[in-house]
Amino acid sequence: MTATPMSGRRAQAARNDEAILQAARAVFTADPGAPISAVADRAGVGISALYRRYGSKEALLRKLCADGLELYIAASEKSLAMADDPWEAFATYMRDIVDADSSSLTIALAGTFQPTEELYHLSTRASQLAVEVHDRAVTAGVLRPDVTVADIALLFEQFASIKLGDERRTTELRHRYLTLVLDSLRHPPAHRPLPGPPPTDEELERRWTPSS
Repeated sequence: MTATPMSGRRAQAARNDEAILQAARAVFTADPGAPISAVADRAGVGISALYRRYGSKEALLRKLCADGLELYIAASEKSLAMADDPWEAFATYMRDIVDADSSSLTIALAGTFQPTEELYHLSTRASQLAVEVHDRAVTAGVLRPDVTVADIALLFEQFASIKLGDERRTTELRHRYLTLVLDSLRHPPAHRPLPGPPPTDEELERRWTPSS
């Protein structure tokens, strides 16, 4: 069945909502203490339009975290549905979680607001799936048995801390180091070509140059 096209007003509201969420993610992962007005400015919408959709900063933070957990759950379910190659299923899970970048929200927002029952439910589901993905890889003999689910969770946070250059370069570098880590996690160990060039001295030094 063909979906009914949204009216002009509803389509604009959907675009505004997407812009607000993208802006909120960028603003609050950079500075969890930023005012909600900074989100409206970055999204290019009026503060009243933002408040019509999200009644408070906490409501917006909860939405960001719920979206991040849902991405995590989707990546886990995708991995568990891959039955042919246990290692590729685990590696795909790792790559998808790194690309979803939900760990940036964990690093920035943990403890900054009161979670709802919905968030507790999503978090419980995400944790259960993470255990399933981990246990299946260990049982199949493709993942080092001394690596725990908590180890993997902290690795995701380490990948999220890699931020160098623009979004494309950051993604490239995260996958470079993910490949290194995957080779160390695999049982028995593997060694594959690393994606993307290593960071240059200029890239590292550029972080200390004030932006104009």
